[in-house]
Amino acid sequence: MNAAPEEITSLVGREVYSNNGVFVGEVEDVRLDLDTQSVTGLALAELNHELFAGRVDGNTGVIVPYRWVRAVGDVVLINDVIERLETGTDEPEVETEQQAT
Repeated sequence: MNAAPEEITSLVGREVYSNNGVFVGEVEDVRLDLDTQSVTGLALAELNHELFAGRVDGNTGVIVPYRWVRAVGDVVLINDVIERLETGTDEPEVETEQQAT
């Protein structure tokens, strides 16, 4: 299974879903650790307003830890921990980020 490496920028614009099929948002940017030369997070915009209601406003995005990513293909699949935002059962460490206007 020697897949050709893809450019990091190929993640930008991909839709992000939980592994339960719930739309989370769209990748706007990536967060990098320059020391390890690895992706550490995905900056999401165009968020699912129902999922993030009361937590982020319209001009704010979120950064989800890359360790939550389960698969990358035509879309990005992340752990269902993001859905726990609605129930408050497990407070995930999602960071908010102000988007430039």
